[in-house]
Amino acid sequence: MIIFKGLFKSRDKPTNSYDSPSYTYFFGRAHSGKRVNDRTALQHTVVYACVRVLSEAIAQLPLHLYQYTENGKERVPQHSLYFLLHDQPNPEMTSFIFRETLMSHLLIYGNAYAQIIRNGRGDVVGLYPLMPDKMKVDRDEHNRLIYIYSRYDEANPNIKEQGDIILPAEQVLHIPGLGFDGLVGYSPIAMAKNAIGISLACEDYGASFFANGASPSAVLEHPGVIKNPERVREAWHRAYGSGNAHKTAILEEGMKYTPISIPNNEAQFLETRKFQIEEIARLYRVPLHMIGDLEHATFSNIEELSLEFTKYTLEPWIIRWEQSLMKALLSETERGKYFVKFNVNGLLRGDYASRMKGYSVGIQNGFLCPNDVRELEDMNLIPEEKGGFTYMVNGSMTPLSSAGAAYAKNIEKKEDNAE
Repeated sequence: MIIFKGLFKSRDKPTNSYDSPSYTYFFGRAHSGKRVNDRTALQHTVVYACVRVLSEAIAQLPLHLYQYTENGKERVPQHSLYFLLHDQPNPEMTSFIFRETLMSHLLIYGNAYAQIIRNGRGDVVGLYPLMPDKMKVDRDEHNRLIYIYSRYDEANPNIKEQGDIILPAEQVLHIPGLGFDGLVGYSPIAMAKNAIGISLACEDYGASFFANGASPSAVLEHPGVIKNPERVREAWHRAYGSGNAHKTAILEEGMKYTPISIPNNEAQFLETRKFQIEEIARLYRVPLHMIGDLEHATFSNIEELSLEFTKYTLEPWIIRWEQSLMKALLSETERGKYFVKFNVNGLLRGDYASRMKGYSVGIQNGFLCPNDVRELEDMNLIPEEKGGFTYMVNGSMTPLSSAGAAYAKNIEKKEDNAE
């Protein structure tokens, strides 16, 4: 019999902690009164844009399995993991879709899970995403990590049972986000629910304002006593409410129309919305120009902002992915021999003219050969007999071997002349 110690009660699936007073930092109502959870947050365009930018960035990067060699590294496409990571982790989805899905889980829930399918020899033959809001991390009676997955649908074809399914740690790929115990990450949306809640409240206010014909609330003043005020209110809304806004109003019996709402410009409605865009982008560390806000972007700084996005936003996520993949998918004997790596060279490349200038410097100084450049530019290699792998130096552009031989001959001539 397995006894669960309940060490991670605070990391239960989010649906169990929406309004729990013990877990006020999880999904639930923000101070603005708006309910912030995975679905309501994604309905906000800035949250959706940030999640999409980061998920697609991770999904589009080439992902390869490498083997250490005497000269550095080389790809090992014959390894079963190479095809799973680079092309198709399971028969139902491509590598792009798989990584995009798991990365979106990381950005929304703070954790990404996938079930590892192995054959009889222990080789990984498939990876299937698992929903983070149905997963609970716990320990068994031997203090080993286990994953309890609540399945009440047909999403995963490899799990036939219904209810709480116990998966050992070796059957789960777990990529945790930022957390306080190093095992389970916390949801960025839950941590910033008040900032997102303000933004959702602004959206609802704007929608309500325009639904009422962009007309402020008001008071209808009457010099006397109205016997049936509800009838007057209904008649006013029927004649001049939503759909009939901006029509000319006719007031009888000395009645007066007095607006009482604060104008949008005085309430700084637009300024608040702009600031909340920056707040959410700050949460995910996404440059504003990548989510459509070009107010502070110029032609001179967009390239630098894009490079900073790669180095300071994507790189931590990439390292998190690489180390989690190697920890979960490589056996103990393989970990010192193979490694997983994303290729970010494409994102770090400058414009065409800058790249060509850099390549020229590399070739002229002997640390790049023509085939090095052609491989970086995704071009076919020049055969070795035609000089594709020849390293040269500046000046007469002679091969390094010839330059060294010529230098030795010159020294010998000088010595002979001196004698």
